[in-house]
Amino acid sequence: MRKTLGLLLSGLLLSLTAAAQTFPSKPVRIVIGFPAGGPLDQHARLLSERLQAVLGQPVLIDYKSGAGGTVGAQEVMKSAPDGHTLLLANTGTMVINPALYSKLPYGTLKDFIPIARTAMQPLALLVNPKVPVTTLKEFMDYARSRPGQVNYGSAGNGGISHLVPEMFKTATGLFMVHIPYRGSAPAFTDLMAGQVQFMAESIPQAAAYHKQGKVRALAVTSRERNPALPDIPTVIESGLKGFEVVGFYGFLAPAGTPRDVVAKLSEAFRQVMTQPELRSRMISQGADPAFLGADDFAKFLGAELPRWAAAVQKSGARLD
Repeated sequence: MRKTLGLLLSGLLLSLTAAAQTFPSKPVRIVIGFPAGGPLDQHARLLSERLQAVLGQPVLIDYKSGAGGTVGAQEVMKSAPDGHTLLLANTGTMVINPALYSKLPYGTLKDFIPIARTAMQPLALLVNPKVPVTTLKEFMDYARSRPGQVNYGSAGNGGISHLVPEMFKTATGLFMVHIPYRGSAPAFTDLMAGQVQFMAESIPQAAAYHKQGKVRALAVTSRERNPALPDIPTVIESGLKGFEVVGFYGFLAPAGTPRDVVAKLSEAFRQVMTQPELRSRMISQGADPAFLGADDFAKFLGAELPRWAAAVQKSGARLD
């Protein structure tokens, strides 16, 4: 019996080692739970070509949008745990959704294995340029005098772009109406068209639209000003003491992915994230290239889950 068990364990170890040695044996698919054109898509495109060079296999981007990233997460959760299908997730998908949704079909640390954190992302608070305000205080006065008449867009129920305005409403006592979209791209389209007047979104894309004059940035949610928007004050500078919200991006694989494959993927992302040109480009766009490997990313998620659960509870936001 012991001999049989030993042979089985030896065979399993050999198969896992072989899997890591041959990985990747086909294209690697990165699943994004939001439509093309949004901040996650921009981040994936920035990394994919460089990741492809390190792994020696094509890296493909696949969009499975819906339910605040939940549809994409389920797609990866049900995929073969061989490292060839990865989820590029944000704060909403991984640590906000578990607190917002009463019946979430996945558990962040139960159904996934963290691979690498690749960015920390502050947000910008934005308005349509036709809204007659140039500062956050002016916008607060504007919205306060029009209770229920100001709409804010988000990338979908449960995402950070939904929760941050809810936190802002709680901090200011404003009454604004939430209009959820299926991703950042359609939300930005309606913000620029004036269908919604307010939005909170990750800085890289927000900064680009601000510089083009398509939206107006009023404040950033980090503690310090952001290099991509150096003239835009923080929310704290604008008068809301202690208001600091920074999201993150990271890659995860289905639970059961062999540890050697996880280690190989994590190392590939480390190599990509240490490239000076990539880091410089991310910083200029407004993102912090704050890499964490697999084990440290798992610890980070373990700490973020209760922190965001408390933020959700305090905001009063809840979804079914």
